[in-house]
Order: sequence, then C-alpha cells, then structure tokens
Amino acid sequence: MITIQKKGNLVIVAVIGEFTLTDYNEFEQQVLYQSHFDGKANLLFDWRDMLDYTVDVAWEEIKFMREHGSEFNRVAVVTDDEWQAWSAWVSNLFINANVAVFSDFDEAEEWASDTVSS
Repeated sequence: MITIQKKGNLVIVAVIGEFTLTDYNEFEQQVLYQSHFDGKANLLFDWRDMLDYTVDVAWEEIKFMREHGSEFNRVAVVTDDEWQAWSAWVSNLFINANVAVFSDFDEAEEWASDTVSS
C-alpha cells in the first residue's frame, strides 16, 4: 500500500507493507501528472515501513527512471535498510537528479523541498 501527498513541487510517497505493481502504477500516474502540469518534481520516498516489493516493481522502476529520470530535481529516500539504500544509489545511474538517502524523515523532507536545482 502507498500514500501519496503533494506539497508544492514535492511528491511524498510512503510505502507500507508490500510495494506492488498496482501501487507503483498509482505512483507513476501522480508523478507524471505533477511533472506534466507543474514542471520538475522533487520526490521523497519513505520506505521505513516497506516490508517487501515484487520483482515486477523493480523492473518497472528501472523502466520508469530511464524514461522519466530527467523530470526530477531531487530524490530523497528515507530508510534504515542497507539493501533499500543500495537500490536508491543504483537508481541514480538512470536519472539526472540528485539522489540522497536519509534515516530521518524531517531531514529528507527539508532537503527534498528545496526548489533550487542541484
């Protein structure tokens, strides 16, 4: 399950439990809508409560980031899990955005809310 919240140019996506392809498709629609109408978005992924994700989500993420990676300024990931942090750094290969991993949500939100392009 995911929740999506928009604050200005910041899109906050919190994943709770298993991250499914249906969840990812909802995320894609929201982010593409944001970038289409409001310009480049900053993203904040809150993965602290994510238990697992399906293989199709991993594949979809790679495809999405390769196709739309230039539409973001900053991508913040909040997690304490080493594998999730590693995944965030790998995704940096596919996008033209500044990616940072945080363990503190407030720090991540402050950094991702910055409207200055990095």
